[in-house]
Amino acid sequence: MRRYGKHTDEDDVRVRPSRKGSRPRTHTRPKHEDAAEGMVLTVDRGRLTCLVEDRTVTAMKARELGRKGVVVGDHVAVVGDLSGEKDTLARIVRVEPRSSVLRRSADDNDPYERIVVANADQLAIVTSLADPEPRPRLIDRCLVAAFDAGLEPLLVLTKSDLAPSEPLLETYAPLGVRHTVTNRAELAGGEAAERVRAELSGRTTAFVGHSGVGKTTLVNALVPRRQRATGHVNAVTGRGRHTTTSALALPLPGDDGWVIDTPGVRSFGLNHVDPARVIHAFPDLEPGTAECPRACGHDEPDCALDRWVAEGHAEPARLHSLRRLLATRERREGD
Repeated sequence: MRRYGKHTDEDDVRVRPSRKGSRPRTHTRPKHEDAAEGMVLTVDRGRLTCLVEDRTVTAMKARELGRKGVVVGDHVAVVGDLSGEKDTLARIVRVEPRSSVLRRSADDNDPYERIVVANADQLAIVTSLADPEPRPRLIDRCLVAAFDAGLEPLLVLTKSDLAPSEPLLETYAPLGVRHTVTNRAELAGGEAAERVRAELSGRTTAFVGHSGVGKTTLVNALVPRRQRATGHVNAVTGRGRHTTTSALALPLPGDDGWVIDTPGVRSFGLNHVDPARVIHAFPDLEPGTAECPRACGHDEPDCALDRWVAEGHAEPARLHSLRRLLATRERREGD
């Protein structure tokens, strides 16, 4: 080839190097059969603390997980540096199937679900009897979320030295929800922690509650070696200050149970809840829905549950409780 009076050959031809490299791309992903098993203890700005065997390891999501979220309570497969030493980083390459998922949305109009915790067995709903005052609507919403997720609820009432527990317990008696009542003297003396610990043994329990109810104080009493910051309640508004900013899983001392402390909530959106799943928590009422019209909301004139109760298959108070809980999806928590 002749160019500008010069004979050229292949050595004169410039070839732009490929940025993709010479190794062929493949869609086959590694199976990571040698990955270690771990449990996610907390998540903080993209870094996840995992328990691997007897040590904590800092990890991040592997690229192959894509948009799949990893949350506290997840059982995961971890590869990389598993020494747990400072400035080391491992990778989470797989999230194992979840046995349960507790979800909430910011409000009832928000279609985006936020996973609070995975693989929990029960939900401890902590509420104070005074300072701040109990919020039954918020309790109802937490109960609906627990029933929807298949978690067994546990009511933990605090500050019984300031107000009696009987009026609130009567409201939830038809639901048959387990409960425990504590006061500040018992909490300081350790009796409260022992009473609550008996309800948690061998289970993974997520703690939820409005700010200022004493949730984190109780968690600190249950797991004294891992203290979390606590706040105070405003004497004027009765509102507490958020002191827990991220969920944290803690092992119960001398037990195979786990406590998961979650940030204080002011609302518990239920946009994601399917009413058909809530009825599963009412085994005495569920058979009566067989004669309900299609897509029955169980609060309609032709709902078959009215006849089911009238025939004596279930107590009227149980149907009232079911309808009260289902109605929380239609009313905002502050209404």
